[in-house]
Amino acid sequence: MKKKGITYKDAGVDILAGDSLVSKIKPFAEKTKRPEVLDSIGGFAGLFALRGGYKHPTLVSSTDGVGTKLTIALNAGQHSSIGIDLVAMCVNDILVVGAEPLFFLDYLACGKLSVRTASEIIEGISKGCTLANCTLLGGETAEMPGMYEPGGYDLAGFTVGIVEKENIIDGANVREGDVVLGITSSGLHSNGYSLVRLILERVFGPNYLDLTLSYKIASESDSLFELIMRPTKIYVNCIYHLLKDAFSKVHAIAHITGGGPMGNIIRSIPRQYKCVLEASNFPIPPVMEWLREEGNLSNEEFFRVFNGGIGMTLVVEKDAVEQVSSLIKKSGEQVVYLGVVRSRSALESQIEIS
Repeated sequence: MKKKGITYKDAGVDILAGDSLVSKIKPFAEKTKRPEVLDSIGGFAGLFALRGGYKHPTLVSSTDGVGTKLTIALNAGQHSSIGIDLVAMCVNDILVVGAEPLFFLDYLACGKLSVRTASEIIEGISKGCTLANCTLLGGETAEMPGMYEPGGYDLAGFTVGIVEKENIIDGANVREGDVVLGITSSGLHSNGYSLVRLILERVFGPNYLDLTLSYKIASESDSLFELIMRPTKIYVNCIYHLLKDAFSKVHAIAHITGGGPMGNIIRSIPRQYKCVLEASNFPIPPVMEWLREEGNLSNEEFFRVFNGGIGMTLVVEKDAVEQVSSLIKKSGEQVVYLGVVRSRSALESQIEIS
């Protein structure tokens, strides 16, 4: 008796679902299309023609994910904001050298492809690309049964930007007396979520998600869950216009991601300098205060994990603080004074928050 033939679908891979997803995401990608794009989603590669006007065009790239914030999204079945987080974590990174994001690609790996879930994720990616004024140039969706649990998935993002070589911001112009300014975050962004989940479990127990959906912190109208899942802010519009008008006044930029202010600001300044910051100047959101209290976190631990209410920092000339602050506010963002740059001895830390 002839054996019954098996299909790829029997092995757990649904080709038709993949084809369906491609057709659904094309409209999302079209919304992000810049004039430099030469083809559309569905080919083997994305084509992007560099425009003229650069003397020494320098490409800048970054790749990232959203960390264990993804675990909360998976368990809650809410995927709409994760795509924005993914874009933000990549494009904000290339802003620190003064680059303009050009295009973005995503990689979605899953155990069993849900067209609905994937469409929700990629729609969020499209929204993020629109906010960053970059094209969703392409991506890859990989269905890998046995590698991931059914319903489980992982995400990675990749972006490429461009900057004139002579306009690269590398911290070389940082000097003693420069001022450190902070641009406020939208909340936790996409960092510290392993600690967030531990604190939530200790406060509410293993079924913490059900309780956070309705639990509210004093003075906040959104639920604790909504505060935790608030998407990462994208700073492209703010930084682009700031550098357009005050490039020479900005000596260094840092994206405050994993490692918090303690671990990220020092990446943007030369080792002979240190940043002396005042903890009281950080506009710490109520959700972070709640996490700090419930987790009984020390000041150092807190600022090594969470962003303290700051998504980006700028080191600027002392005499340009008012000008830079005005430009940031004009873009719709909030700016705060954090501290100053001082010369550093070999034994001193590069950052002091007290």
